Amino acid sequence: MESWQNGNALVSKASSACGIVGSSPTLSVLKNMINFLNQNILIIVILILGLIIWNIFLQLLILKIKKKLRLFLKGRKVKDVEEVLSEQLKRMRGIEKNVKELTKWNKDLQKMCDLSITKLGVIRFNPFKDTGGDQSFVVAFLDSNNSGVIFSSLYTREGTRVYTKPIEKGKSDYHLTKEELEAIKQAINGKE
Repeated sequence: MESWQNGNALVSKASSACGIVGSSPTLSVLKNMINFLNQNILIIVILILGLIIWNIFLQLLILKIKKKLRLFLKGRKVKDVEEVLSEQLKRMRGIEKNVKELTKWNKDLQKMCDLSITKLGVIRFNPFKDTGGDQSFVVAFLDSNNSGVIFSSLYTREGTRVYTKPIEKGKSDYHLTKEELEAIKQAINGKE
């Protein structure tokens, strides 16, 4: 109540200093404003604190955005963000084109690999019991579809003979010996 009276005394002094005498409408408006402020001072302080906190939050948010923008524009002298975005879009289109080219190149390379010899099986054996060690051998060269060729070398006292047979998907139209079948199995399974 004292602050209200002090407020009224302050208004009276201010109005007499300004030449406002009596109970003019301006004086009553000032008195009403002071009464309102005195009665709602706590609410006003809370509002001001809330606005200060909100301002701090917004400042932190702006700093975070500036940091991201600095990182985005790193090393560039740019007049506006639109220029940077345009540049980034051009780079993205170039990267997309490169990825498509690499995908095509990868498919072509895969086709070549499918036709290349990727599997090998070797078996050494002795076809004749009366001859020395395992001088004869069979080598199977296969691609990823288990197709290719098989080389058979038979060593005898009179000489060496070499035979080849085509292989399609692990099988041949020609009769395959036990050793040739074993070499094909070894090539397909990758075991020695």
